[in-house]
Amino acid sequence: MHQEQIAPAPSEPPQPELPGPFAVGRYAARLQQELRKRARVLLIGEVAGLRRTKVQSYFELRDGDGAVPCAIWNNELEKLGLPEDGLRDGAEVVVAGGPDYYPGGGQASPSFSFRVIHVRLAGEGDLLARLAALRKALQAEGLFELQARLPRPQLPRTIGVVTAETGAARQDLLAGLDRRGWRGTVVWAFAPVQDRHAAPAITRAIQDLAALEEVEVIVACRGGGSLADLWAFCDETLCRTVAMLRVPVISAVGHQRDTTLIDDVAAVACSTPTHAAEAAVPLDCTAARESLQRSAAALENRSRGAVGERARHLAALARGPQRALQRQRHDLNQLVREIRAAAQRRVEERRTFQGRIAMVVLGRALNRAHEAVGSARTRNRRAGDSLQRAGTSSIRRRREALDRAAVALRAHEPERTLERGYALAETMEGKPLTSAEGAAKAERFGLRFHDGSLPVRRADG
Repeated sequence: MHQEQIAPAPSEPPQPELPGPFAVGRYAARLQQELRKRARVLLIGEVAGLRRTKVQSYFELRDGDGAVPCAIWNNELEKLGLPEDGLRDGAEVVVAGGPDYYPGGGQASPSFSFRVIHVRLAGEGDLLARLAALRKALQAEGLFELQARLPRPQLPRTIGVVTAETGAARQDLLAGLDRRGWRGTVVWAFAPVQDRHAAPAITRAIQDLAALEEVEVIVACRGGGSLADLWAFCDETLCRTVAMLRVPVISAVGHQRDTTLIDDVAAVACSTPTHAAEAAVPLDCTAARESLQRSAAALENRSRGAVGERARHLAALARGPQRALQRQRHDLNQLVREIRAAAQRRVEERRTFQGRIAMVVLGRALNRAHEAVGSARTRNRRAGDSLQRAGTSSIRRRREALDRAAVALRAHEPERTLERGYALAETMEGKPLTSAEGAAKAERFGLRFHDGSLPVRRADG
């Protein structure tokens, strides 16, 4: 029979003790009221994802750290008098407004947005303020000095270039390299240089060039324009990437009056692409070739003159070898005579000098020998006297010791004991009997007194 076990019902989790529940529509309306109470502010960023409806325009305002969804009524947008296509993707704008919430409804979805009440294109002052803040932050991290420390080759074989494919900067750079007379290799990395996609594209292009081992220097260039047009070269990620590269980067962005953040972090900041060509190839190849040609021509002329001079000298020598040989033989004979005479004089002087030195040395040695013999005799005499005194003293001490030993020996002689009335029992062979048992065993023995000996015979029984 199959039995089914019924599990106990699970206990319900404890409910949090919170106010409510409220109707969601009421809560959404209250949320809308609270958000609209927030203070109105100004935001600056880049427009992205712009789309228009019959009533409103929607877009996102972005920068490197985040984004906010924005909405503006079309009638309010038209009142602002912006230029045609002023509000477009990639445009840098300043918006005024505050947070708003649309509660939605039965058929509409709720949404959050930043309700824009005013829009204007970002001016130079706004961008310069952001640029100054970013420049200060990067400088505080020490990123402005890293590229400046990198060594740059005087004559690179391969140069990487980041620029627009159709821009005039490309032709200006090539013309500058041509005027330098450089005949190396250019590796192109084309990228947009003016829109919201430009900064990431330029960053990737520079990284790709730096990854190539043969690239020795990188040039980033474009023509002039407003600060908004050049804003891609003020991107924080791009500037940090350039500062950390192992390859020196030369910036040539805009004209001489234009200043971008990449100029601060790059190894060299140039005012024009032509100037960038001179910085990338510090050696003027044309001038170097001309100098080399002049040096080669001067060397050739000098070598020809030297060869002619040597030829004339050899010809003069060839015409008078006999005279030269006789002159050299005469000079040699004269030198031999002078050397022989000088050698004889030197030998005689040396012999005389050494004889005097030998006499002086021998005399001093003889005097030292006499002094040594006298000293030795004195020491020997003193040693003999000391030895004689020591021998006499030693003999006297030995004699006194012998006398004392003789007295002590006589005191222990058996005769002294016998003189005091004792007798010494001895065998007939003269051996002492030291016990009664030994005397009992001996048939005959003697008794020695101090004045003579008497034989003794043992009586039986």
